[in-house]
Amino acid sequence: MVGALIMKLREIAALVRGTLEGEPSIEISGVRGMKDAKEGDITFLGSSKYIEYLDDCRASAILTSELVETSLPQIIVAKPELAFAHIISELHPEPVAKLGVHPSVAVGDNVKLGDNISLAAGVSIGNGVVIGDGAVLHANVVVGDNCLIGDHSILHPNVTLYRNSELGQHVILHSGVVIGADGFGYTVDEVGRHFKINQVGRVVIEDHVEIGANSCVDRAAFDTTLIKEGTKIDNLVQVAHNCTVGEHSILVSQVGLAGSVTLGHHVVLAGQVGLGDHVTLGDQVTLTARSGTFRDVESNSVVSGFPVVPNTQWKREIASLPKLPDLIKQVRKLEVRLDAME
Repeated sequence: MVGALIMKLREIAALVRGTLEGEPSIEISGVRGMKDAKEGDITFLGSSKYIEYLDDCRASAILTSELVETSLPQIIVAKPELAFAHIISELHPEPVAKLGVHPSVAVGDNVKLGDNISLAAGVSIGNGVVIGDGAVLHANVVVGDNCLIGDHSILHPNVTLYRNSELGQHVILHSGVVIGADGFGYTVDEVGRHFKINQVGRVVIEDHVEIGANSCVDRAAFDTTLIKEGTKIDNLVQVAHNCTVGEHSILVSQVGLAGSVTLGHHVVLAGQVGLGDHVTLGDQVTLTARSGTFRDVESNSVVSGFPVVPNTQWKREIASLPKLPDLIKQVRKLEVRLDAME
C-alpha cells in the first residue's frame, strides 16, 4: 500500500500489548487477510476454523488469541481482529485535511468557528452555526441555520445538515448523507389530496457515531430524532422521524426504520431489515438479513423472517420448505386412500 509506514514486530507487539513469539526485528509494512498476505504483511487468525490456511500463508507474522502450530512469528492478544484494526490505523493513517477556510466558503451571520478546523471549497454555512475545534468539512458540505457540529467531527463531500441539527464529538458523516430532512408526514384533506404536516423537530446525533454514504436521518415531527453514542450506520439506510437508536447499535445497508421506532442499546439490524412504525426493540436484539417486524421484540433476542420469529424456529421452517412438495403429494395419496376406505 502506498505511503505505508514500517514497524518492527516488537513495536507492533507493544502497540497492541501482545506477547511476541518470534524474531522481534522483522519489519512489517502492510496488513492483509490470510489468503492475500505476502512477505512484509501481518495478518490475523480470527477463528480456529481458519488454521488450515496457515500452511499456505506467506505473511511475515500473524495475530492470534493463543499460540498455534506454525513457523510464522506470532503476537498473542485477547482480540486479534481488534489488534489488527489498531495496526491498520498505525500503518495506514487517514489523510490529514489541510487546516484553514477556503476562500469560496460561504459563512452566514453569528457563526462560531472553532480552532484548527478545515473548511474546504464550496462549503456553505448558515446563520447561528457553531463548529467545534478540529472539525473537518470537505467540499460542498451544506450546513443549515442553527446547527451544532461537535469537536473533531468529519463531514465528507456533499453532506447536508438541515436547520437545527446537532452533531456530537468525533461524528463521521460520509458523502451524500442528509441529516434533518423533512419526516414523511401527510394527512388527507377534504378532497382526498395529501396535505403536508410540517416537521418542526430536529435531529441529534451523539458522540462517536458514524453514518455511511447516502443514508438519511429525518428530523422529528416534534421533539427529536436521536442517534445515540457509538452507533454505526452503513450506506443507504433510512431512519424516519422521531426514531431513537440506542447506544452502540449497528444498522447495515438498506435498513429502513419507519416513524417513531425505538431501538435499545447494541441492537444489530442486518441488511435490508425493515421495521414498522412505533416498533420497539429491546437491548441487544438482532434481526437477521431481510427480516421485518411490525411488533415489538424483547431484549436479548435473535429473530428472523417476516414477520419475525425466533431464529432457531425460522431455520427449521426454511429447512422444511424444500420438503413441502413431497409432503403435499403424500397427503394427497393419503386422502385418496381414505376416500376409498370410506
